[in-house]
Amino acid sequence: MTKINVLKHDMVPEHQIVGKDEEERVLKELKIGKDLLPRINRFDPAIKALEEINGPIDDDTLIRITRKSPTAGISVYYRVVEGGLFK
Repeated sequence: MTKINVLKHDMVPEHQIVGKDEEERVLKELKIGKDLLPRINRFDPAIKALEEINGPIDDDTLIRITRKSPTAGISVYYRVVEGGLFK
């Protein structure tokens, strides 16, 4: 069976790991703490694909998701990686 990289699919938005220095800047710009950002499960196929490229991703890592839309242009979202089940 062939392994598929979901990040290369047209319908999957671009996912990037945000570095610690940029993370501080983003949180300051948004005037928000990490605890208030939406979560993304570490078993999400996009996170698993990022791990294959970058190595293990720790919980509490900030992920930038860039969505492209013909009507809205480009929208940037942030999620925090969380292991286990959501509550």
